[in-house]
Amino acid sequence: MKRIFSMNFWKMPEFIENVHLRTILFILLVLATISCALAISINLILGIGLTLLILGIIIFVIVTLDQISQDKVSYLSELSYRIKRSEQEALLKMPIGVLVLNDDDEVQWVNPTMQSYFGQEAVLGYKLQDITSELATVIQDKKDETSTFEVKWQDKDFNILIQKDLNAVYMFEITHYAKIQKRYEDSRLVFGQIFIDNYDEVTQTMTDKNVSDLSNYITNELTNWAKNMGMFLKRLDEDHYFLLGYTNTLEEMEQDKFKLLDNIREHTSKQNIPVTLSIGVAYGDAELNELSKLSQSNLDLALGRGGDQVVVRGSEDSKARFYGGKTNPMEKRTRVRARMISQALQEVMRQADEIFVMGHKQPDMDSIGACLGIRRIAQMNNKNCWIVIDTDNLHSDIEKLLQELENYPEIKGSIITPEEALRKQTNGSLLVMVDVSKPSISASLELYQGLKEHVIIIDHHRRGEEFPENPMLVYIEPYASSTCELITEMFEYQVHEGEPINRIEATAMLTGIIIDTKSFSLRTGTRTFDAASYLRSVGADSQLAQHFMKENVTNFLHRNHLIDRVQFVGDGNAVVFGETGVIYDPIIAAQAADSLLNVSGVKASYVVTYRSENVIGISARSNGDSNVQIIMEQMGGGGHLSNAATQITDESMEEVKETLLNLISQKEPDDEQNQEEE
Repeated sequence: MKRIFSMNFWKMPEFIENVHLRTILFILLVLATISCALAISINLILGIGLTLLILGIIIFVIVTLDQISQDKVSYLSELSYRIKRSEQEALLKMPIGVLVLNDDDEVQWVNPTMQSYFGQEAVLGYKLQDITSELATVIQDKKDETSTFEVKWQDKDFNILIQKDLNAVYMFEITHYAKIQKRYEDSRLVFGQIFIDNYDEVTQTMTDKNVSDLSNYITNELTNWAKNMGMFLKRLDEDHYFLLGYTNTLEEMEQDKFKLLDNIREHTSKQNIPVTLSIGVAYGDAELNELSKLSQSNLDLALGRGGDQVVVRGSEDSKARFYGGKTNPMEKRTRVRARMISQALQEVMRQADEIFVMGHKQPDMDSIGACLGIRRIAQMNNKNCWIVIDTDNLHSDIEKLLQELENYPEIKGSIITPEEALRKQTNGSLLVMVDVSKPSISASLELYQGLKEHVIIIDHHRRGEEFPENPMLVYIEPYASSTCELITEMFEYQVHEGEPINRIEATAMLTGIIIDTKSFSLRTGTRTFDAASYLRSVGADSQLAQHFMKENVTNFLHRNHLIDRVQFVGDGNAVVFGETGVIYDPIIAAQAADSLLNVSGVKASYVVTYRSENVIGISARSNGDSNVQIIMEQMGGGGHLSNAATQITDESMEEVKETLLNLISQKEPDDEQNQEEE
């Protein structure tokens, strides 16, 4: 009763402000009024009683609803207070560092977790750059990031999220998880296969005692090396070892750049029994069988590049890493291998209905001579063979050869363009690629793609990462002077019914050998002279060869013009950059690079010129003391240790110049270190 007569009771209840409750109350009042009116009209006493009862019920409902509304407001107020207090406590106690900056990058507020990383140092009101330049630089560089990113700071690992609109930085420490991730990365398996490149050749003339001493030395060196690196080594054969370890030890080996290869080569060379190693290493998350296959593939790549080097590649990697390969490959092929390849080539040719042979784009005399040699071998086996040549931008020596072939209509008629080859190919056709193993720089990539299941590779360049997937036959000998030398040896083992090699074919192949060996002064072995002697015996004309190699006045002047632009970089590097926008013949650039090696003190030469409007080519040469192949591979090309090249598309001369000079400068310390060790 006291509450009923109080002033607060007669105030408008708060729940009336709610439109829904107000509507319900209005409906109840209307219904009550109608009910009371009907009751009074029927019976006055009954109507008065019902009216009093309804009035009491209405008062009770209003009081109850008002109480519920007040209780709700009180509950929400208490809940809001508890939530706000919990938010504050969570912000202060949660294990996430919170950093709030103002527009001037001054620290406005940090929570205790963030303060713990600064220790007792005062941070509020100071510029973050003055407190920690490392973290300030990261935040400045990543301020536009909308997702989290990982950062290492104060020897700890963090996931960081930046709210640019609030100038807030949230840092969650993940050092524990980063260590687990690092432990997992370090514990992945590494498969390695080690092969002694020239073991059979070296031990052929040695006594049993010396063979045993050499074998024990190599095994002891490998065992000690593997033990120091924490890896398992198992000898599988006289010249073959298996290596097993973890990726953390592989990182140590790569930092050391596999000095084991240099140590063994230098020690055995002093004993006049030079031995080199090739190693293929594979790692990753692949199955053990896949890792085993990949390690063998990497070993094959190392051997295909001439040996004395290491190839490292992971199962998830597309690019291999190379170490070693500092020496010229040693001649270790035998006539038995040449005979086996010749006979295998003969068998494959007999199964084909059409044979196509092609070299690389803008062919040189070695490429064309090799094509003519393969065509003659096909003719010896009663098979039709087409020589695929892109006749655009041919050099003068090739033009002279083609002009001379006018006197040989049968050969001239077998030379076709890539477009004609595409029309002539069949499902049973065979493609022989000579003087090239990269389909992308072959005379016709489309022809290769159409016949990639029926491909034979014959080349003397070191094998690169780009290589046909499943060639039917591979004959890559990086120590050979030229592809013409390799093919010349095959003639001796051809059991044939057709005509033997004729004068123009022998002359073209001899010219290819002469050009690639710089008149028998570079990369020339006993087998090179044997091949040249055989070609002379079957009619090769040395005077005609000299005629092919003569250059016209324009080319002579262009070459001297390039040489006149030479600049010397570092220790023994001669670099030439052609004029911007001036297109030079690639053969002229190669000749200029060769000529620069005749300058006293020049160990390596690089000639950079435009090959077309948007293509820049580099011809690189060395005297054997510097490995130009490594630099050319880093720029997308390849070749030999002393003879390499590359072509770069859609880059300016300045960009290519900067890249080349940086690579040369990076290589200089390695060369100096190697010389000091020697």
